[in-house]
Amino acid sequence: MLQYTYVKKNICKDGYMINYWLLALTFLSVNLDFFFMLIFLVKKYNLRQSIIGYIIGVTVILTLSFIIGQTLAYFIPEWMMGILGLLPIYMALKDDDDEDNVSSHKSPILSFVITYLSVCAGCNLSIFLPVLIGISLKQFIIILIFINTLTIVVTIIVKFIADIRLVNKVMQKYGEKLMKICYILVGLYVLWDSGLIEHLIKLL
Repeated sequence: MLQYTYVKKNICKDGYMINYWLLALTFLSVNLDFFFMLIFLVKKYNLRQSIIGYIIGVTVILTLSFIIGQTLAYFIPEWMMGILGLLPIYMALKDDDDEDNVSSHKSPILSFVITYLSVCAGCNLSIFLPVLIGISLKQFIIILIFINTLTIVVTIIVKFIADIRLVNKVMQKYGEKLMKICYILVGLYVLWDSGLIEHLIKLL
């Protein structure tokens, strides 16, 4: 029986190929709103502190998503997990009332982590949970390395463009719309790739 997973698997001898495009899209879309704050944080803290703080925050969220996903996958049929694809779509359609609660903790790294989690924990869990559901520990480790690599690259890029006024204007004007479009695309992908839509069609 053909099985569907949220991180699309292509059998290749002893392992699987992970859909890195989906992971990159998910990471960029779910963190797009945080990139605004990241511009200010990389000015407030040095590059090393920003990278370490960002990696810790992302790792915490991915680990929680993986643990919750494994628990759900154990009790619920895989195709039913496609319902979780509605979460990203909901996040795109709902009004964003997040507040920028920046911590003034003495440790720059801890302050960065607290800032990231306070702003992004809820939406990141909602988006990454359906994407990471049903994967193996080995796949999770690979994904964690990939996402953390993206985190480093993004932080370095933001550090270089932080002073570009034109970039700030474009992000402020179109950033929210782009983020919502990406959320919807991720949600639709999960609904389709989980087998939920195919299962519902068969019931008709």
